[in-house]
Amino acid sequence: MTVDAIIPALNEERTVGAVVRAVRRSPWVRAVIVVDDGSSDQTAVRAKEAGARVIRHPARRGKGAALATGVQASDADVWVFLDADLFRLAPAHVEQLLAPVLAGRLSMNIGLRDHGPWEWLAARLPLVSGQRALRRAVFEGVPARLLHGYGAEIALNAACRYRKFPYGIAHLRGLAVRRKFDKVGVRRALWQYVRMWSQVAAAMFRARLAHMRGDF
Repeated sequence: MTVDAIIPALNEERTVGAVVRAVRRSPWVRAVIVVDDGSSDQTAVRAKEAGARVIRHPARRGKGAALATGVQASDADVWVFLDADLFRLAPAHVEQLLAPVLAGRLSMNIGLRDHGPWEWLAARLPLVSGQRALRRAVFEGVPARLLHGYGAEIALNAACRYRKFPYGIAHLRGLAVRRKFDKVGVRRALWQYVRMWSQVAAAMFRARLAHMRGDF
């Protein structure tokens, strides 16, 4: 089966190049597609320099739309979605995500970054990780209206749960992320976290309604 990596990115010039290079070192991945969601920095330039195919949104449309753009540009059988703000990403992490999907044991495998002593708590929160490998049928099983902002991951989880696709969790040891506090400061980061978790809660409600209406 063919595998493409899709990386949505917004103002991640500091990390996107290293993410792309790490993915390209995996022989399991055919191509890397970075969708620049209206960045105002050099994200697109750094991604292209690292060897990615870059697709740019002229204005910000949200993570769900960026993922959909990447999917539309790929004819792969399996996709691996990755965030652009990771660091210490290694080819082994990518292959850890992909292995059970390519072997046919799972339809989707969700990667949790290394939370150290808080690993137990992260595993009990809603699975909103942007690191995941999935078969085409999973993404195509999500109603397009649910692929909105941070709700995209919740919608993918719901597609597996309601359509009876097997999915699992991979603990990606050593993988870290550039936190919002480091990007925009404490005040703006707190607001962004509140907005993110509000979107997640709303997405969970919309997914449940969609299931009740028979959309899944």
